[in-house]
Amino acid sequence: MNKKATIALIIGLLLAYPTSIGSQSLTESVVTAAPVSLRLVKIQPLSLGSDEQLSDEGSRQDLLQAIEYSLKYLETPTAAQVYQDYPITEITLERVRLSLKRFRELLLTFHSPEDLQRAVEAEFDFYQAIGRDNRGGVLFTGYFEPVYPGSRQRSPEYPYPLYALPADFSQWSQPHPTRLELEGKDGLLGEESPLTGYEIVWLRDRLEAYLVQVQGSARLELTDGSTMTVGYAGRTEYPYVSLGRELVKDGRFQANELSLPIMINYFRNHPAAMHEYIGRNNRLIFFRETYGAPPLGSINVPVTPERSIATDKTLMPPGALALIHTHIPERQSTGQWEHPRVTRYVLDQDTGGAITGPGRVDVFIGSGPEAGERAGRMSEPGTLYYLLLK
Repeated sequence: MNKKATIALIIGLLLAYPTSIGSQSLTESVVTAAPVSLRLVKIQPLSLGSDEQLSDEGSRQDLLQAIEYSLKYLETPTAAQVYQDYPITEITLERVRLSLKRFRELLLTFHSPEDLQRAVEAEFDFYQAIGRDNRGGVLFTGYFEPVYPGSRQRSPEYPYPLYALPADFSQWSQPHPTRLELEGKDGLLGEESPLTGYEIVWLRDRLEAYLVQVQGSARLELTDGSTMTVGYAGRTEYPYVSLGRELVKDGRFQANELSLPIMINYFRNHPAAMHEYIGRNNRLIFFRETYGAPPLGSINVPVTPERSIATDKTLMPPGALALIHTHIPERQSTGQWEHPRVTRYVLDQDTGGAITGPGRVDVFIGSGPEAGERAGRMSEPGTLYYLLLK
């Protein structure tokens, strides 16, 4: 990967808001989160705004694949246990499963968006998330699978490790060691780290290594020409600390001026500050090699670009069919960026440590630098509905 592409990827990451295949955000927590409470309000009849129609402009094949993944999850003992304890009595495992099957039938039957819309309106109830403001306002952000250079051997060019989950991790006493104790102030603690021997790959840049932890998965282009994929395996038990929030808290930026170029230029020009702010987040993420497998969501099925979302799984129904209205960034042929309004059927297949409350949704954008730039530019208002068969 050339230097220009790597810089573009870092820019995308700095504004990305990841989930369980990622788990934290660098900037979102500058915005106050909604109270954590279960709020799904049945809308009958569905009343959408003039720009919020049910017609879906995305790939139907991707949607069908995402539905199959959710149906696979809903057959598991884990899903049975989750829905047995789900606090909304109207939302059951069987109802979610039948809703997906019927929606799949409609999707295969009606090729006209208008016909599909009429069928969906006739056969489904809609449950709206009350959002951050108790009036349906939801903040949508994007996350993605990054691609970075890496090496299976440590070298002066590749000194920053990603670690596997220690075999005795369940026996570690709490509080767990801090990031400083595990990585060192500059990320180069090396053989003095308690994690020595658990390194699985090395990266050449500490910010890149940290951002793989933020996203929770990555595709690494190795020095021998091969590709390695890694996924989330565990974490130390500390609350997540956002770099963006800390920069604002310290008065280095105002929240409304914390743009992506400003942040990246700041860390370029102040490497000591980068180490300081990374060190404030004691949560350290462990990884496992996934041997080319696609990134998995929290319900242990692959996430599908622009068809999988992450929500607070203490509140929202896992694997369920949903409808989102928001804006997703697109690069035009001129190189300019636009944020068109989109309507999209999605599957709720992921979560994340920083995705909390009924007013937060993270959309999986895809893999690589372009997905990173799109995800990094996404911080949009919108609405979220769950569709359940009447």
